Amino acid sequence: MNINIHYAFLPHTDAEAALGFYRDLLGFEVRNDVGYEDMRWITVAPEGSSTSIVLTPPAVDPGITDEERETIMNLIAKGVYGAVTLATDDLDALFERLEAAEADIVQEPTDQDYGVRDCAFRDPAGNLIRVNQL
Repeated sequence: MNINIHYAFLPHTDAEAALGFYRDLLGFEVRNDVGYEDMRWITVAPEGSSTSIVLTPPAVDPGITDEERETIMNLIAKGVYGAVTLATDDLDALFERLEAAEADIVQEPTDQDYGVRDCAFRDPAGNLIRVNQL
């Protein structure tokens, strides 16, 4: 039996900014873009990948209280709610592209003590994106 990660979910606070970041800057393909009322769920992924990221409107679950919704929105605004780690075969080139686009850089490419070379930045919603060098 094989088990794979199919979807990971990250909140977005601005669908167009999220598209500009994941599609236009990172080069991900848009696999699905679903709207309902004033909300959008956008599924993006690197071309050829079997794993996708669903960019979802935050805190829309009807079981969440107003107080919980406010807490989630505050955590998103602080950039401590969602995170994902990506990998690339050319970390420095990706970092240069992100820096040129004035992405919110958290960490320049660094050789970590634990054996990984990586960098970190935030998407437009504040989600932490780490990228490892393959």
